[in-house]
Amino acid sequence: MSMFNRIFGKPKEQANSNALATLDKLNETLDMLEKKEKVLEKKAAAELERAKEFSKAKNKRAAIQALKRKKLYEQQIEQLGNFQLRIHDQMIMLEAAKATTETVDALRTGAAAMKAMQKATNIDDVDKTMDEINEQTENMKQIQDALSAPLGAAADFDEDELEAELEELEGAELESQLLEPVAAPPMHPVHVPANKQPARPAPQKATAEDDELAALQAEMAL
Repeated sequence: MSMFNRIFGKPKEQANSNALATLDKLNETLDMLEKKEKVLEKKAAAELERAKEFSKAKNKRAAIQALKRKKLYEQQIEQLGNFQLRIHDQMIMLEAAKATTETVDALRTGAAAMKAMQKATNIDDVDKTMDEINEQTENMKQIQDALSAPLGAAADFDEDELEAELEELEGAELESQLLEPVAAPPMHPVHVPANKQPARPAPQKATAEDDELAALQAEMAL
């Protein structure tokens, strides 16, 4: 770990420290230039007011001198603006470089960590571990098979004979179900109102032909 910090930690800390210090210095310079710019702007505005006053007083020479001083202040203001622009540009590049350095350092750290983990776990260790897991799994399977095997008299039973007996029982059960008579549905009496019941045919009176037929049958019986 100490070697890792010595290789990657210190340069990163030093680079970040230098970048932050430089950015602070640039910010201080930028603030100073902005303050000077405001002072010069006030001086330029004051010289403009003097030029107007001298012009009103018909003092042309003094008015021209005031305008010259105003021009000098404006030139300095423009120069300060250029300085500020360069400082802003420098700050942007420095911040971009800092971000790039941090990104590269993070990638380098990740690559070193990955390499260290690969050294700690090689393919031989992985194969050995997988072999041990497979061996333990096979042993457990054998133990479970041994525990689930039948013991005593049950171990002597023939599975084929038991299955044949079961099929015979199922066939007999099916045959008995087919031979059972189908029960007729129960008949429910139909209630017919008294006024709706069909009238029974009235007995017919015996005719003369019926009497002759009866007499003939009696004679044949004798």
